[in-house]
Amino acid sequence: MSAPDIFYVEDDTDFAFIMQHAIQEVKNDLSVSVMGNGKDALDALNELSSERVRPRLIMLDLNLPGMSGHELLKKIREIPFLKSVPVVFFSTSDNPKDVRASLEFGANAYLTKPSGYLNLVSCLSSLHDFWFTKHVSVN
Repeated sequence: MSAPDIFYVEDDTDFAFIMQHAIQEVKNDLSVSVMGNGKDALDALNELSSERVRPRLIMLDLNLPGMSGHELLKKIREIPFLKSVPVVFFSTSDNPKDVRASLEFGANAYLTKPSGYLNLVSCLSSLHDFWFTKHVSVN
């Protein structure tokens, strides 16, 4: 199994679809894996870890069914092979308490989902520029 460039956990299937298209618009050769809930995401990440492959970036929605984004992040940070993978929350919430808690749980960044497709593409372009172009990886 090869690891995706971006491992994205989002329960809103419509938004996940739009997100995949926006990512392809930013850079059409990026691979994206989308999981709809925390349990499936954790299972897939454990499988990637056991195969010694890791995504370049993990993006999490905050409010997921069954297991919150914070709970999932805590479990991701307990997988030694994935500890160095950047995790970015991508949520509709702009509540400072959510942002603070996300960073305290070990997120590398917290972004509020922008409104409108062009704003989404612009946001993802900046995200790509930082995490895939300028960021020095330890992997």
